[in-house]
Amino acid sequence: PPHLPSTMAASKARLEELRLQTHFTKAELASLHNRFKDLTPHPHTSKIDRNKFRDVLHEHFDIDDSLLMDRVFKTFDQDNDNLISFEEWIFGHSVFLKGTLEEKRKFCFLVFDLNGDGYISKEEMFQMLQKCLVKQSSEEDSEEGIKELVDLILKKMDCDRDGRVSQADYVETVQREPLLLEAFGQCLPSEKTRLTFLPPDDVAMAPAYK
Repeated sequence: PPHLPSTMAASKARLEELRLQTHFTKAELASLHNRFKDLTPHPHTSKIDRNKFRDVLHEHFDIDDSLLMDRVFKTFDQDNDNLISFEEWIFGHSVFLKGTLEEKRKFCFLVFDLNGDGYISKEEMFQMLQKCLVKQSSEEDSEEGIKELVDLILKKMDCDRDGRVSQADYVETVQREPLLLEAFGQCLPSEKTRLTFLPPDDVAMAPAYK
């Protein structure tokens, strides 16, 4: 039989493939690999569940909106098995931590499209803004304020005037006004938390693939 590579060699080879397919350097991949291993300490558990992933978002990136945490999880979870595999962890973080503007726009849209139908509806906007806005003097006032804000954002983002925001609408608006990237709540790391989670190579050289 042909000589089979050791697990370590196979792991090295796969990490090298991932380096070519993502925005990460060798040292950054090694660092993310170590973080993943820390989160999956048991040999029979090689994936991260929703609760552990939410803990990472909360503890490392100060993301605390329960609805958006779940949506970020779903965006990482490409095969919809409700677990994050090592490859999903790497590909997800490639966009989350080091994505191009185009990748980040697509990522945020997927997070904000709560039911995955390809549009952000007025109802979805209301749901997200209700979560992230501070309650005002009364529920009634608060609800009216959110409805007004939804109408305002819809007017700005609904380029084809069909009463909802498509991905094309969203991308066009955010290209014009980059501050609207996270219009419906935080779903990307700040520069500070990003650098703390994954320091640049010259600050902390992680040992290459272990």
